[in-house]
Parts: sequence; C-alpha cells; structure tokens
Amino acid sequence: MTIMSSQFQPVLDSILAEIERTPGRGRSADYIPALAACDPRRFGMAVAELDGTVYGVGDWRQPFSAQSITKVFTLALDLALEGDELWEHVGREPSGNPFNSLVQLEYEDGIPRNPFINAGALVVTDRLQTRTGDAAGELLSFLRAESGNPALDFDQEVAASETAHGDRNAALAHFMASYGNIDNEVPALLDQYFRQCSIAASCADLALATGFLARHGIRADGSRLLSRSQAKQVNAIMLTCGTYDAAGDFAYRVGLPGKSGVGGGIIAVVPGRCTLCVWSPGLDERGNSVAGVAALDRFTTLTGLSVF
Repeated sequence: MTIMSSQFQPVLDSILAEIERTPGRGRSADYIPALAACDPRRFGMAVAELDGTVYGVGDWRQPFSAQSITKVFTLALDLALEGDELWEHVGREPSGNPFNSLVQLEYEDGIPRNPFINAGALVVTDRLQTRTGDAAGELLSFLRAESGNPALDFDQEVAASETAHGDRNAALAHFMASYGNIDNEVPALLDQYFRQCSIAASCADLALATGFLARHGIRADGSRLLSRSQAKQVNAIMLTCGTYDAAGDFAYRVGLPGKSGVGGGIIAVVPGRCTLCVWSPGLDERGNSVAGVAALDRFTTLTGLSVF
C-alpha cells in the first residue's frame, strides 16, 4: 500500500488514539536532573513533506530537549566541510555497547565506533569546532534555517545540568585526546557539546530540519548541503547506529533511518518522501522513547512506507 500525502493526518490521529490507550510509557531520563521532571505520558508526532507541509498531533509544537538527535545535524555539517577525511577519526559500525561506554575506545585506539555514541559525537563536534570556531552556534543557525523557526535556542538549564553531571563525557574526551583524536581543549569542547545537546525544539521543528536527508542532501532553500552519496551515508548510519544499542530492533520494527535522544524524541527519514519526529519522554532501558518507537512502528505499518 502507498499512502497519499493527504492521508497523513488521519494516520497520525489514529496513532495518537492508540498511544493514549497504551498503559506503559517508560521512565523519563533521570541522570540529567533537568529532564527528570518531564511527564513520561506526554506525546507528540509530526510528519513533514518535502515541500515543508507539516502534519501533527498531540504535543507536536511543544519544545523538548533534542539531546542526541542533534548529532545527526552536526555530523551532516562536518561531513559537508571535510568529506571522507572524517572517517579516519570515527567509525561507521554499530557499537553493541551503551552510548557512553569507555570500554571499546581502549582496544580500538581512541577511534569511536560511530558518530552517534557519545565518544563519536564528541569527535564530530570537535572537528566541526576546529573548522567553524563555534560548532554549537553553527548547528543552531542551521536548525533555525531549516525549521523556519528563528526562536530555536539553547536551554541553559539543561546545558548547566549536563555540565554538572558530565564526568563520563569528560573522561571520553580526555581518553581520545590521549590518542591524538581530539584537537581542541577538552573543557571548550565539552561546553560546545553540552550546548549542542541542550537545544530545545518541537516535533514540527525537527521534522522540518531533517528534510534535507529525505531530499537527498538538498536544504529547504534549494541549496545543496550534502552530495546524494553523503546523504545516503548519513541515512545508513542512522539506520544501523541511530538508536543506541537497540538499532537492530528499531530497524526490524520501524524500517526507517532514525535517531533518538534521551529527551524522548526520535527523528526518522523516508527518503524521497517525508520526515518524521515523535516525542514522548518515557524511555526504555536502552534510552529510546517507548511510545515513540511504538508510534513509528505503527506509522510504517499503516502507510507501507519504509526503506525495505
């Protein structure tokens, strides 16, 4: 079955009704105090077409902490600047370990498995910082432009909370620096990284901002950010590495490139067709939104849209 664009709203309405009947929604992230207070039963979902038309339900215009979702955009921005040289410093393989693990780095000589675990994201942010002088600022400008929302901003409370509880990320950065895989001073890098993760955006904002991946690298204004091949690369890494160490199950259930964040958001891409963002703060034991994964699973089932 191939769904027409006009049918997206009824599909979203149906998904919202199903999610509201679901009893278990997981738990909000508690290791970042600023996120712990979020109601795990909140839910929003948006679908953006290639031309910028957006459909949504629930809390789809409520800003939330994007967290690791921002890693996709930082990766794209750095890949656009340095191309394949990036892959000499970070891998493209699933980790199979928790997103903040130190274990693999030691026996892989300070080269993170992929850009979406914390170590890999720190490397990408570091390289973007070297090339731009303000990685977090470049990211924010990009998200404002692609979403059409100039009000997007950092959440200072979340950034401060992450800084106060950022010892493991500091350890990852220092460890990679000892192997020569970090260019900038670690405190400056961590400041950029925590600001990056603190950006607050809605489902509508993030669905629109992800559109360049569905348009094979073309930005909202028609300019090209990535080559078609690079856009394919980012989508492929999202599919295999985008949902922490549950990427295989996500691919099995949803069948789309996706990237989750511990703020409860997940973005997903249907290349050539549309992009999605779903938000519900209740997480499973692997850090993915319980209702978010269920909603995306239901979306692909109802619409027949997937990469398979």
